[in-house]
Amino acid sequence: MSERNILQHAVFLAGPTSVGKSEVALALAQKHRGEIVCADAFQLYREFPVLSAQPSVAERVAVPHHLFGTIPCTDATNAARFADLALAAIENIIARGRTPLIVGGSGLYLQALTTGLPPLPAIDPVIRDEVRSLTLDTMLARLRELDPASLTAIDTRNPRRVARRLELSLQTGQPASAILTEPPAPQGLRGVVLTRDRDELNARIATAVEARLAGGGIEEVRAARDLASHTARQILGWREITALLENMIDGATCAELVTIATRQYAKRQLTWFRAKSTFPVENLSPVTPDFLDRIARQLGLP
Repeated sequence: MSERNILQHAVFLAGPTSVGKSEVALALAQKHRGEIVCADAFQLYREFPVLSAQPSVAERVAVPHHLFGTIPCTDATNAARFADLALAAIENIIARGRTPLIVGGSGLYLQALTTGLPPLPAIDPVIRDEVRSLTLDTMLARLRELDPASLTAIDTRNPRRVARRLELSLQTGQPASAILTEPPAPQGLRGVVLTRDRDELNARIATAVEARLAGGGIEEVRAARDLASHTARQILGWREITALLENMIDGATCAELVTIATRQYAKRQLTWFRAKSTFPVENLSPVTPDFLDRIARQLGLP
């Protein structure tokens, strides 16, 4: 069975952080003989079960979960590696006669799984060292000259994403945005993008952030500070909690800043899904008694 055919036997639940993907996935999996596969870049990391809101022990007992907490934070993982791991998990689930539910909000990871990523040239170490020595503002200025289209395609506050686009432009002599052309969206895949009204989503984010900070998220960052890879350090809350641990801010300010950063991340996720996802959108505001059956029908679950 080809990779694309394998994915036609899976269903996708996507959407922004704190929208309720995990709760919906758990209910669907229990009712429709499903197993849940992680599609969240940070829930893959073993050392951050609280900060990344990984499923609880009770949830894992109720329904089999795959890939959550399987990669050490010392690893600099990426979308291509995730796609390989996810495909193996999906194939295994299907072979046992069950339905894989791919659940997460990491758009690039979902893209790598469903459409694949374009092949990219190796970057000359001299170019990489030159770019990585620049400040974020300088990288942005250079990228604005070489490839202004990339500035609207990436999170310009993420130094790693900006550096990667600039490296590609310098390496190839072409705009990175022209190189990173995407294959057409696959046909026949079943999925849904979950959303909520903005005020409700923001309230859920605030509650989730409070719970993560109070429930051990600060201790997770403290324990991983000298171990985490650059990729792992991109987890929501890392920067603000590090500032707290270094006595640069107090607890209330930390919670406020993490909440703001999480809301901004949710907004970027929604922008990504609106631009690139072909799945129908299901607004959970307000939740109606038949919402689970309605989503099951959209996903073609028996």
